Amino acid sequence: MSTDYDAVLADITELARQAGALTLGYFKRFRELEIGIKGPADFVSDADKESELLIRKFLFERYPDWSFTGEEFDPVTGRNLEYRWLVDPIDGTTNFINGMHYTISIALRRGDETVCGVLYNPPADEMFTVIKGQGAFLNGERLQVSQQTDIGLMTVSTGLPTPNLQLYPGAYERLDAIRAPIGAVRIVGSAANSCAYVAMGRLTGYFEETGFVDTAVGILLVEEAGGVVTDWWGRGPEFYEKTGTLIVANKATHAFLLEKLGDVPRKDPS
Repeated sequence: MSTDYDAVLADITELARQAGALTLGYFKRFRELEIGIKGPADFVSDADKESELLIRKFLFERYPDWSFTGEEFDPVTGRNLEYRWLVDPIDGTTNFINGMHYTISIALRRGDETVCGVLYNPPADEMFTVIKGQGAFLNGERLQVSQQTDIGLMTVSTGLPTPNLQLYPGAYERLDAIRAPIGAVRIVGSAANSCAYVAMGRLTGYFEETGFVDTAVGILLVEEAGGVVTDWWGRGPEFYEKTGTLIVANKATHAFLLEKLGDVPRKDPS
């Protein structure tokens, strides 16, 4: 039996709005939040957990046989192994606890493909929606990546490694080499939102090592908006979905970033 992805998308769009309303209640009181620490630069709040519980409850009631992977609780394997939800209840938690923009990401996987998803930025009320093969949209308006080809006008996002979160040696030297010829570097603070900004043309590119649950929807948004997605060495999803070494960009920025990241030793799935 085929799945009606339009109906699924309608469900998860409404669900993302519900999770957005819940998290905004906390967000507006961000100075009062009780924060736990999962690890270096990795915070968790009650809002993360409540958002994921709300999303889990809805999806298990509506799609009881499908599997679920989230950020805050153990994954659940359903009777139907073909479909799995990938959910980040708050992407950009450090942003969130400091009163800056964050996102809620809900992706549906069928086998080894992301087939549809939503990415919601509650403070901005920006709802990104996507179905594979049908285009990417922001609040109903179709998206296209930037057509910028001038290196001096490119705008690239990434994350900044800390002493306790140093992913590759020479990260800052490499960032300086990327920064020098382009227009600007921007730190969005949410991997999902960075991908969405590439899809809509606010950024020409984004690179980082990050989790796939964070970026599954964003990757599909960029692909459906005409962008290019690979790992740092030009390889496909069989690599970047496992290693998290991700470039999402328009064609020109992708070529530029591949050249600048080319001296990094290749990371392969473990």
